[in-house]
This record gives sequence, C-alpha cells and structure tokens, in this order.
Amino acid sequence: MNPKADPFFNKAQKWQEAFEQLRKIVLDCGLTEEMKWMHPCYTFQKSNIVLIHGFKDYCALLFFKGALLKDSNGILIQQTENVQVGRQIRFTDIQEIVEMEATLKAYIYEAIEVEKSGLKMDYKKTSEFTVPEEFQKKLDETPELKTAFEALTPGRQRGYLLYFSSAKQSKTRESRVEKYMNKILDGKGLND
Repeated sequence: MNPKADPFFNKAQKWQEAFEQLRKIVLDCGLTEEMKWMHPCYTFQKSNIVLIHGFKDYCALLFFKGALLKDSNGILIQQTENVQVGRQIRFTDIQEIVEMEATLKAYIYEAIEVEKSGLKMDYKKTSEFTVPEEFQKKLDETPELKTAFEALTPGRQRGYLLYFSSAKQSKTRESRVEKYMNKILDGKGLND
C-alpha cells in the first residue's frame, strides 16, 4: 500500500468499502500502488494496468488496455463510443466485488500478461474522425489555423474534433470553434 493513496480511500464517502475491497484485490495481484489523475493507479514495471474510480451510480476498475483483454465473462464496458482502448468493470455494491474476486484477479493477471507481451492497440487515426463543417470552413478560410492544427499532436487534434463535433447545434459548434481558435494557434490542446 502506498500512503499517498490513503487520503483517496479515507475521504471516499459513497464507495469507501467497495474501494477498499478493490484495493485489496488489486494489491493481492502484486501491482504497485500509485496516485495518478487523483485516483489510485496500479502499475506493473511502471506501466499502468488498472485504476480505481467512482461515479454517482457506480464504482469501477478501469483497465487501461481493456480492449486487448479476452473478456470471456463479457463484463468489460466501453465508457463512451470515443474511448478506444480503456474498459471498465462496474460495481453498484461491495457484494458484487466480493463475489467476483476470482474473476477480477483473472482479468488483472491477464492485463499484466498483455503488458508483458508488449501488445499495442491500433488506434483510430485522426483522419478517421469527422471534421465538423463549421471547423472545416474555418480551416479553409484561415491557412495559419490549418497549419497550427496540423502541427498539434494527434491526441490534441482528436480532443478538438470530438469536442467540436459533440455540440448538437451548428451555432454551438461555431461558437466552440471561435472560442478555441487562439489556443490552436498557440499550439495548445483543449485542456492545456
């Protein structure tokens, strides 16, 4: 156990017992406990394997390379359609976790083996994401914006494309593009 993770567990209100049970199971698998992104993250030889997190309606184990696991029990969940590789196993009470302990350990051990083998995910290319019409218009009108956007890392490009596309109304998409043009021109990502 890493003392840096203790505050996360001690301050948890809704899922405290479930978190503690998940922590015990994960640590039994020989992983190293760290704090990353304000959550307990478990690593194997410095590579992320699984993370514990909680939401309003459930708590979960997030497998960083979950899409590469066999999922023989059909319990892995893709959080949103845009998540490419991470997968969750969700819980609504501690009893589910207790009953699934052997299965959870099997999934964790499989995730460790995936990491050891060096398996990688074939990520969707940025060019495969839809460029919203409103953003494409701005790229066509402003060559320096197009150059700046193309200079961004693929992850930053995807972040903008997903954010711009997620707006239902054209007016909102236009507003988002206008708001973030300067960040793109400055070479910054959506959340930088």
